[in-house]
Amino acid sequence: MFDWLNGPGAELKHHIPGSTNYVTQLRNRRGGENSSESSGRRDDAESVGDYGLKSPFPLNPQFVSEPILSEELSNEIYKRVVEQKKSVRSVSVEMRVDMRRVGAVVRLKELEKRMKNEGKSMAVPYSRAIHEMVPTTPLAEKGEFQPVHESINDLPVHRLTAPQIFYPVSESRQFTRVDAGRVFSAAPALEHGEKATVNVETLIAPEQRRYEKVGKGDEEQQVLLPADARIPHPQLIALERDKLSHSMERREYTERYQERLKQSEKLEQERKRIAKEKAEKRLTRLQPENSRFEFRFKDVVVSKETTGPDGRGHIAPGQRYGVPTYDRKKGQVKIPTKVEV
Repeated sequence: MFDWLNGPGAELKHHIPGSTNYVTQLRNRRGGENSSESSGRRDDAESVGDYGLKSPFPLNPQFVSEPILSEELSNEIYKRVVEQKKSVRSVSVEMRVDMRRVGAVVRLKELEKRMKNEGKSMAVPYSRAIHEMVPTTPLAEKGEFQPVHESINDLPVHRLTAPQIFYPVSESRQFTRVDAGRVFSAAPALEHGEKATVNVETLIAPEQRRYEKVGKGDEEQQVLLPADARIPHPQLIALERDKLSHSMERREYTERYQERLKQSEKLEQERKRIAKEKAEKRLTRLQPENSRFEFRFKDVVVSKETTGPDGRGHIAPGQRYGVPTYDRKKGQVKIPTKVEV
């Protein structure tokens, strides 16, 4: 081991700034020696440089280091969301970063800004060391395409699609993905008149998107929509269709995409405004004179629908007579076991 550390491994003692310091990069530093021996282990689409930058273990080429956001890219995301007032959805598409990561970057940058204002020290050397140890996604120069950091339209496997269902359908009926989602959700079939209006194309459009629920009480759930309508960026599907149609120029379908995006944001703001107004109507505010406190009263309904069949529903507040608490019961898991996104 010491012979290797004093011999070929001595090149790894000091890393090259702006690059990772993996063992697999020794071949690249020597000018690509023995590259033919490891070519069979690599993917044909990867170059020698990419292999050394992303694969830290020579004997395990299947393991690839996932890149992190560079400091310049994180600052650009924060600038577009906070200063330029762009939506998280549009910034996610422009920067090729998932919407959840965009939100995390904005929150962390706000925390960093607050710590600087409070005079707290920052772990800048640690941050620089981490950025030198793993691959990073850089910010593209002006006029160039932004490199893809991660997939922004991935969907987790929905729990309703886990069981295998045998659903008999007549040969004359056109069974679509919309119908399959209703079968998985145990929802009644669409009426004959709705079949022509409810399809994948209409569900993608934000102004025609419908949210239907089935079940009662704790068993209430939303009807499963097709994957095209559940992905984070459904407007990208319409953009790709415009590109494949070859009937319009790039400027034209880009304008149509921006128009769809603005319309979607406008409808989302309207939906939030209506929900806020409904919540305010159900709330009674009372603030006594010369008091800095404000009391808020909300009418609640304690019924079978709100308490649930077992009396433990979370919608209706208060203790339930005859329903003991599970706080001290043996074998009860009191920590979160899953995260619903």
